[in-house]
Amino acid sequence: MVILVPLALVLGLLGLAAFLWSLKSGQYEDLDGAAWRAISDDDQKLPPPVHKPG
Repeated sequence: MVILVPLALVLGLLGLAAFLWSLKSGQYEDLDGAAWRAISDDDQKLPPPVHKPG
């Protein structure tokens, strides 16, 4: 208990600091744009992979 309680507090504060940093850096500004980019149907054709004889 002597180790677990301070460890839990430190990890909680680290998580809170990371969340506040992400808010400040604008990670949650354009949620709809990221969603549409993930499901957009881009017809970009990639070249076929090159297989080396081995």
